[in-house]
Formats: sequence, structure tokens, C-alpha cells
Amino acid sequence: MAVLAIGYPDEGTAARAAEDVRHLRSDLGVEPDAVAVIARNAQGEYRATTSHHAVEEGGSWGMFWGLLFGLLFFAPVFGSGVGLDLGGVFAKIERGGINRAFQQQVRDMVTPGTSALFLFISANDPDRAVALLSNFGGHVVEVSLSDQQETRLQHAVHGSLPTTAG
Repeated sequence: MAVLAIGYPDEGTAARAAEDVRHLRSDLGVEPDAVAVIARNAQGEYRATTSHHAVEEGGSWGMFWGLLFGLLFFAPVFGSGVGLDLGGVFAKIERGGINRAFQQQVRDMVTPGTSALFLFISANDPDRAVALLSNFGGHVVEVSLSDQQETRLQHAVHGSLPTTAG
């Protein structure tokens, strides 16, 4: 599994690329709600767009995107003011594979007047997704997750380890 962030030099391209993802989702190996866009206007204000609803096991992509964007863009601004509980969740997300290098690369990419498309790709070939979206250009930042890291990430977001039948 991989998390891709594709940065664009303007506020609107990520939204247009997300629309293509919705049409190509089966070719890309992307669940419909595993797509999000963040745009940052010229004044530096963020606007996040997701199209989420509840997913299997009672979790939601909206929760994931909210936590990820909080970790990437708001925790560095507010520092220790985010509180111990949220800080603990952010630490679990980092242990789940969203490492500091990825976080910093994404922060550096999303500057005022830009946007980024985020994809959670379950297919084994994130390069295929990048190729299918290449007509939009952009700068790609990727973090790959092992099965164990994916489980840890789900635990961090949903608060419990997934159960296995048996």
C-alpha cells in the first residue's frame, strides 16, 4: 500500500486530477473515498476536499484525511498546543509509516497558491497511478506501507486493531 501526494503549482489542478481519479479509480487501484485534495490560497489558508462516507469496519476515510492533514499542516503550526491526546495519535500515525521525511516533503510542496492530490493506493503499483495522472504534471511524494504499517495506521485512526476471522 502507498500514500501518494502529488503537488501542483496552482490551486485548481489537484481538484481536476481528483476528478480524473474518480473516473479511473478501478484502473488506479484506489477506493472511491481514498482521495483527497488540499489547496492553499495566496493568503496561506488551507481548504481540504474529500468525498468520504463510512467504510468497512466502521471507520471513515474522512477521519483518516482529517488526522493526516492535521499532522501535516496544523500540528507544526500549533506545536504542543495540539494537546497530549492528539499528539499521541499523531505519534501512532508516524509509527504507522507516515514518516517525518514524507511529512516535511509534503509541507514544503504545499505553499501558498498551490494544491496537492492525496491518494491511498491499495494496488502494488503506485507508478501506474502516477503514469495515468501524468497529463496533469506535478511533483510526486510517496510513502510505501508494509502490511504491518498499514495495520498500525488503521489502529491509530480507528482506535482498535482489526479483528481476524478464525
